[in-house]
Amino acid sequence: MSQNSAAVLRSARSALVVGPVPMPEPAPDEVVVRVRAVAVNPVDWIVQGTGSVTYRWLRSPAVLGSDVAGEVVSVGTGVTRFGVGDRVFGLATGTDRGRDPMHEGAFQEHTALLERLTAPIPSGVSDAEAAVLPLGASTAACALFQPGHLGLAMPGDEQRGEGDRGVVIVWGGSTSVGMNAVQLARAAGYDVVSTASPRNAELVRSLGAEVVVDHNAPGAVDDLVAGIDGRRVVGAVALGKTSAAACIDVLRRTGGTVLAMASTPVTLDGLAGRRRLFPAMLPVFGRIGITMAGLTLRARRAGIRTAFVWGSSLRDDAIGPRLWGEVLPAGLADGSLRAVPAPLVVGSGLAAVQSGLDRQRAGVSARKVVVTL
Repeated sequence: MSQNSAAVLRSARSALVVGPVPMPEPAPDEVVVRVRAVAVNPVDWIVQGTGSVTYRWLRSPAVLGSDVAGEVVSVGTGVTRFGVGDRVFGLATGTDRGRDPMHEGAFQEHTALLERLTAPIPSGVSDAEAAVLPLGASTAACALFQPGHLGLAMPGDEQRGEGDRGVVIVWGGSTSVGMNAVQLARAAGYDVVSTASPRNAELVRSLGAEVVVDHNAPGAVDDLVAGIDGRRVVGAVALGKTSAAACIDVLRRTGGTVLAMASTPVTLDGLAGRRRLFPAMLPVFGRIGITMAGLTLRARRAGIRTAFVWGSSLRDDAIGPRLWGEVLPAGLADGSLRAVPAPLVVGSGLAAVQSGLDRQRAGVSARKVVVTL
């Protein structure tokens, strides 16, 4: 049997350790990929640092990670879109409830990907560039297109008339999910207004946002309302710890009725870095619960429907196959979609993955931490 290695979470809240793991065999609907690049998301260090509370179903040892790029080395019996040697990128969902993190976690030399959550890498796009997309694009697609969230038409659906498109609000347009939400909404024919810091505003405009305001400005809500200028608002995507409250204000003033929330109102970075979760976790999760309850009540009183986005939930609905089988391949090929954010390569090899998690937790702006393998 061929050898495989991984950066393994051997016990709750421990550092990742490189060691041998079983070589995955593809299920009928899977491909096995020789991983060439992985990207790091905040959820990775959240699972590592707080998973015993936030991901209680996850058992150790586990291989974390969601973002994969590499080449196919074997295919399942039901796979029709890929063959051995194809360069692909995809979303690994091993840390989800009911999945197998050793079989389909990203942070290993070989991993299994579902065919329906995998796409070809276009020529001219590097493995590091492709690796930035999977979770960011998938989460954005869930927020925009799933019926339980904004429920918008997808790129490639019948285009609506100029006066009937509507406006999408993306609060946090320079985040990984935000960048993808901006360009996916624009590719689907919607107007987009967004927020970003002044240094990232032009980048967000280049992805398709017609209005970008400074999210830290005291008048950010007023500026977004002015930019919407009376047009029909079809919903908002909230990214960042203060984003939901601001989006509720904008929606209330513009007549929008749907809010997709993709961030907790209290960050977990301080908790993840503590030596012990208890009792420090009690006030943190207490603040999250109280704040979420308050936001939900405010939204309900304003006639706004809210729901929290789970980026890998498209694995089990029609949005995943559409995004990965049609939208991403077509958009990357014709240039209407870009691999964003730009990769920030922090090292090479599995031993560099832990430092990649640490670098992400320390904070990055308009970039995505990538490790090549």
